[in-house]
Amino acid sequence: MKRFIFYWLPVLLVAGGIFYSSATPYQKQDMRPTLSHYLDHTMIADFFSSAGFEYAGEEVSVQALGPAGFVEFLIRKLAHFSVYFLLAFLLYRALRFTFNRGKTFILSFILTVAYAASDEIHQHFTSGRSPHVEDVMIDATGGLAGLIIAVLIYWRHFRRTTH
Repeated sequence: MKRFIFYWLPVLLVAGGIFYSSATPYQKQDMRPTLSHYLDHTMIADFFSSAGFEYAGEEVSVQALGPAGFVEFLIRKLAHFSVYFLLAFLLYRALRFTFNRGKTFILSFILTVAYAASDEIHQHFTSGRSPHVEDVMIDATGGLAGLIIAVLIYWRHFRRTTH
């Protein structure tokens, strides 16, 4: 029971947080009014004036989204990367007792990407939210980074304890 609580409960809490966030309509998550209040619009517009790209068929730039919308976009994508970094790291941590390193890495990555894809499908049914393959790609990249860090930490830890 202690092993479950210590290793699997964090995985379930992160997955549950992702599910809850996906079930929340965009209107309740909109950060633009708060960001508009606290951001220096001129500084953001000047700093990111040359930044612009296409994401999911839409232009992402300060000019297209406004300073608050642009910053919100960056925060949301960083959140995607970060939460799946954490999920993959925790999955690796929990699964490493069951499988060898290679299988643990692969299974953790597959589970992370599968959860990211199911999360985007879940968003399709939530008001004001839309699924994007690009988000799954960010999630997968975050997951891969989390797994690389997990492997390095556990490799270093176990190398140190065996020498």
